[in-house]
Amino acid sequence: MALILVFSGLMLSACATDSPTRVKTGEQVVHDRLAAADDTPYSAALKAVTQSGTRRLQRVVGRINLNAPFTGRTRDETEQYTEDVVITRQKVYRRATGSHGVWQEFPASVAKGGIPVDRLPQYVDLILDHGGSVHRESEPVRVSGRLTPKDIESVDKISGRNLRPAIAINADVWIDKDGRIVRVRQDVHFASEPGFQSTLTLTDFKSAVPVSAPVAK
Repeated sequence: MALILVFSGLMLSACATDSPTRVKTGEQVVHDRLAAADDTPYSAALKAVTQSGTRRLQRVVGRINLNAPFTGRTRDETEQYTEDVVITRQKVYRRATGSHGVWQEFPASVAKGGIPVDRLPQYVDLILDHGGSVHRESEPVRVSGRLTPKDIESVDKISGRNLRPAIAINADVWIDKDGRIVRVRQDVHFASEPGFQSTLTLTDFKSAVPVSAPVAK
């Protein structure tokens, strides 16, 4: 790959050298952003949509905590139901929206889908390690590549297993200037079935929010 060199027409100081400035590769830009990202726990507004063609299969909205144990509160909508969901470190609690009474309890792992939401920087590294491309035409920067469920298992076993028996996943991840992942898109392909697309959007970054097990009321 040819190197792109940038030359300055001005002498900025008497100590300036004649060496040209080397432009960073797209991969270097991404790694620099991820390395510089604040590792303080924070929360983000989440919107996740899964659809097959024009048919929406699921929509999840709410607020989650990141850079910390994956917790949060969301609303999960499908064609069959709408549920309120509380995600704690140990368990996930679900109850039909608008209802009162006992919450159903599940292991915390059921909160995960096919996108490793709590391991997104590692997910970006995975895409790059598997020959992913960096697109710098606009902000935020986009990283794209092609993965398999087994690849994703190396970052998050549960997310990878949830994608079986897919044969390939076309993944796109957008990283802003602060090193935060603000959007993820997965196009999931199967050998003999229609595929689906999942899109995750993270916005409105704030301090982490407390989340505890709900009580019936």
